[in-house]
Amino acid sequence: MHTSRLAAAAVLALAAFGAQAQAPAPAAVPAAPKMYTVRASDVQSIDSIVAALYDVISGPVGKARDFDRLHSLFTPDARMAAIGHRPDGSYALRTMTVDDYVARNAKVLVEVGFFESEKARTTEQFGQLAHVFSTYEARKASPEAAPFMRGINSIQLVNDGSRWWIASLIWRAEDDKLKLPERYLQSR
Repeated sequence: MHTSRLAAAAVLALAAFGAQAQAPAPAAVPAAPKMYTVRASDVQSIDSIVAALYDVISGPVGKARDFDRLHSLFTPDARMAAIGHRPDGSYALRTMTVDDYVARNAKVLVEVGFFESEKARTTEQFGQLAHVFSTYEARKASPEAAPFMRGINSIQLVNDGSRWWIASLIWRAEDDKLKLPERYLQSR
């Protein structure tokens, strides 16, 4: 009796494994919510969506950002994350939705004036999947000001056959312990 229970359990486990091993058909990338107007020129290429990302968060003191445009660049379930240094020497990953990013940063972007620009880029692409390692420089108040921060934006993109989407964005600023290597200061 014990052997037949083990055999039955083994058959169920194999059946469950087989069901998990079969990959479901890929789901279509969800469309942007209808309330966000998509600029076709923003999403037609990897170059255009990365340029739109930098453009939409940049602007002078007093200029509200077009966060509807920002939302239109990202898949509805996209995540953003920042790697930051803690006072105890450890590092933390702060994850957020696009809405969380807007809530945390909308006011300061307008009050301070913030300009982020791409200095260099490394892109890898396989079909509809792309990864962009984008070296950035950030400036306060004016695009001509000296950079107060540099780092890397790691941007994962997907193309649904009609446009590019940002699926995730993780960034890490350089600091005294971690300087940008030369290879990320030139596009490859």
